[in-house]
Amino acid sequence: MPPHPHRPPELAWQVFRGSEAIRRGLLSRHHLRGASWIRLRQDVYADARLDRDHALACRAALLRMPPGAAIAGPSAAYLHGVEHAADFTDDVHVLLPATVRADSQPGVRVHHAPMSSTRSGLLVPVGAAARTSPPASTRSPVAASSAADRPPGTPGRTRSPNPADSRRAPGPHGPATPPASTAALNPFAGSYPGAEMILAGPTPRTEPAACAWETAVWADPVKAVGIIDGLLRTGSVNRSALASEAARNACRPGGRRAAWVFGLTDGLAQSPPESHLRVRLVLAGLPRPVAQYPVRVSTGLILHPDLAWPEFRVAVEYDGQWHSDADRMHLDRRRLGQLVAAGWLVLHVTGRRLRKEFPALVREIRAALVARGWRP
Repeated sequence: MPPHPHRPPELAWQVFRGSEAIRRGLLSRHHLRGASWIRLRQDVYADARLDRDHALACRAALLRMPPGAAIAGPSAAYLHGVEHAADFTDDVHVLLPATVRADSQPGVRVHHAPMSSTRSGLLVPVGAAARTSPPASTRSPVAASSAADRPPGTPGRTRSPNPADSRRAPGPHGPATPPASTAALNPFAGSYPGAEMILAGPTPRTEPAACAWETAVWADPVKAVGIIDGLLRTGSVNRSALASEAARNACRPGGRRAAWVFGLTDGLAQSPPESHLRVRLVLAGLPRPVAQYPVRVSTGLILHPDLAWPEFRVAVEYDGQWHSDADRMHLDRRRLGQLVAAGWLVLHVTGRRLRKEFPALVREIRAALVARGWRP
């Protein structure tokens, strides 16, 4: 019979410093090498039952950061519910106050906030309610807990119990995690929740508009647009908030780049590949397509092609892996017939073509547009 896992209640479902757990007599070095724990980085361990996702990577990175660190950019977008923004093995983006310095670490990209708080927004407690478009006088780059910190069983991402919640983990996994102290609420304050051993409380991250700006400046433009489209699609941010963020940070390094990337975004895309396809076509010199354009067909039904050029009645449909399903394929073919009967020229794009045959794809779409009257 296998031995019972040794998990002290204080460490169940937690991310913690191994050296401190040993110092307090909760674990031994032998215990840390067991199957109950996973080593995430130097001296940082976690309950092995936790999901290996980017949220776990973020918590591990913060435990090695100085006081005042907050998750930012694509990493913050993940915590706001954009699951394709990053995965477990991607670098964690961390924002530090301008006056705080930290050594670089493998898997962690350190950025610094501007010196003037008027250029990056005022700070609010992490536990405060997040707002899509707060008043300019109270804007904050640090947001409240989001989908990544939901208790198990609530709508949204399914994941292992999060110690940021004060509820007891399901089943006999140990006592509830004590709430973070008042001093820990401000992520740029002088102390940090669980600084000695455990990272407790909601993971501090920049608010959606701020993390969209950071993503636009730090990430590849095509990937950045896909992530920001995700923030728009989930309602974490709106176009008004993006415009305000771009205007407020126009004089910062990267301000022009962020405004340009924001101009390429469109929250109507139904998947990251659709966002990537749209942006790459525009960057290749084609006119900008309209996402999810409504087309009324002869039956009275309104269809929405993934991308469309209404003036020329040319549409592009992106076929993901799920389109290979027999029932889905039948519906796609019927949909194609309805669009063609309505006078539309429809081209289909697969993920393979998007990745490996993009130049040929551009030529085909360009030829279709020219045949329908477009003049480059």
